[in-house]
Amino acid sequence: MNARTSPDGRGRNRGRKVAVIGSGSWGTTFAKVLSDAGCDVTVWARRPEIASEIQVAKRNSQYLPGINLPKGLQATSDLAAAVHGARLVFLAVPSQTLRQNLIDLEPFLDHRSVLVSLVKGVEKSTTMRMSEVIADTLDVGPERIAVVSGPNLALEIAKEQPTGAVASCADLAVAQEVATAASAPYFRSYVNTDVVGTELGGVLKNLIALAIGIVDGVGYGENTKAAIITRGLAEMTEFAVASGADPTTMSGLAGLGDLIATCQSPLSRNNTAGRLIGQGYTQEETREQMQQVAEGITSVHPVLELAREREIVMPIVEQVQMVLAGTMAPKNLGPHLATEDAVPQPELTLGAAQPGRWRRFLDLMKGNRA
Repeated sequence: MNARTSPDGRGRNRGRKVAVIGSGSWGTTFAKVLSDAGCDVTVWARRPEIASEIQVAKRNSQYLPGINLPKGLQATSDLAAAVHGARLVFLAVPSQTLRQNLIDLEPFLDHRSVLVSLVKGVEKSTTMRMSEVIADTLDVGPERIAVVSGPNLALEIAKEQPTGAVASCADLAVAQEVATAASAPYFRSYVNTDVVGTELGGVLKNLIALAIGIVDGVGYGENTKAAIITRGLAEMTEFAVASGADPTTMSGLAGLGDLIATCQSPLSRNNTAGRLIGQGYTQEETREQMQQVAEGITSVHPVLELAREREIVMPIVEQVQMVLAGTMAPKNLGPHLATEDAVPQPELTLGAAQPGRWRRFLDLMKGNRA
């Protein structure tokens, strides 16, 4: 099989200029994927010393210790240089700084560039998804906004352990372009046009991973974790469908696939944060130990705000918020509140919300705290 027809897309990516904004573990790893797929890749690092290490030594010892980066991978701390000539601009920055990063980036963007979010979070101040933040900040159409999501633990991918992801854009041709750019020998990218579902899968699974980490830190076993994962997927699906997503997306890589990886791996930042909290560490102590952002912690509140607006009941996510707020002991978190009253409920209800369900759930929680 020659390079032109190679399934990893290297031949088709020859001469394709792309940029990655952000040099943390995921940004650097995805830059490696793009480079291994045959793209000409430049990483932007906020800190000049990280850009210099990637550029000269082909290492990022702070975020990916022990990983050798491709020889052709370029890095800079100059935004203009990073995005110059780039058709695809991949965004791998913390969700709460994305808007400011976009403002800084805007003067240097080509009017034909596609912005591709790798960020799995919700903006706390607006409850916007990252694609919505891009549209709101840059005033670009949906055909210039894409997202990539899936079971993507950075260190495993950096070690070239095989996995996959979904590239999504309202314009299928653009989704295919993004998927081609991000198809390396060990990384397969699929496509869909369900931006809402693809993005929400990456956001919501972080909240369930926090719950799994908490009960793991407490010392609960596999039954508890399996029940939380399953009930968590039901919460994710109901929320996503109420937000306009295709329910099948939640059973794919961006939903169930990402949920499994994030919940079961010690490499998951959200799982790790939850485990530390379950062991009794405060949020501040957890942040100090990890020295990385766990997006799930910042997403809990805005997701629950949106759930209330949509009249969607998310008992497990509500329990996570209570643990974070200190109003519930970690040992009391579990799937036993997956129905809001003593009457057995269906496992999954898609479509219109049932009136009063959220109120009944809140009343139950107040009773439990009494």
